[in-house]
Amino acid sequence: MPFFQVPPPTRYDLNFTLAGFPVRVHPLFWLIAVLFGLNSSTLIGLVIWVIAVFISILIHELGHSMAMRLYGQDSFIVLHMMGGLAVPQSSRWRSRGSDEATQQIIISLAGPIAGFLFAGLVIALVVALGGAVSINWLFGFIPIPSAFLPAGGSIGNTIISVLLWVNVFWGLINLIPVYPLDGGHIARNLFIKADPWDGFRKSLWLSTIAGAIVAVAGLIFLRSIWIGLLFGILALQSYQTLQGRGGGIF
Repeated sequence: MPFFQVPPPTRYDLNFTLAGFPVRVHPLFWLIAVLFGLNSSTLIGLVIWVIAVFISILIHELGHSMAMRLYGQDSFIVLHMMGGLAVPQSSRWRSRGSDEATQQIIISLAGPIAGFLFAGLVIALVVALGGAVSINWLFGFIPIPSAFLPAGGSIGNTIISVLLWVNVFWGLINLIPVYPLDGGHIARNLFIKADPWDGFRKSLWLSTIAGAIVAVAGLIFLRSIWIGLLFGILALQSYQTLQGRGGGIF
């Protein structure tokens, strides 16, 4: 799936190390982050958005890398135009009493969980400083927390709002069972555990159907061309993979 492959290095990459993991930030990461933040009404709002997206995706990928480290796997992190990747550096794994599918499920869950924990930390900090927290229900069943800190000012509360939105909403989006999102990898490994012979094909059908549903829902209910286009492409890629494998419905 080309959109989610590791991009080649460029001379404009930002390189650093975090918690022992090499991190590379491709220049297109900043461009896409800016494009998504253009609906901000002020320049400072745009800057806050880009920084919050950078921190949030980095925490997400750090969660994956930490889980890989748990199983004896070295990795590096790449932030690119479609988000981020935690890339294993070898095929060496440590069993720790669990099968490979279970390990992959834990690794896939670790990214969204890291984001949810970070959002929880932000909420705890707001409460500790005397702020208020509420839950907004998207479509009546998707919880999106919001928080207000009286002493935070407009900039502080904008930072809080963006951090909660990115880490919770995008974390939930990432758990939708569509390849190559974390939810797609979790579904694949659950299907494989239940049906080693045909689980992968079944997970591709789930990815195709779920991707198509989310694409339509994104266009109709969220009025988001980006969500509709992204999930439409992912659903098509899953279907093309099925056709390449000669997969039927049953």
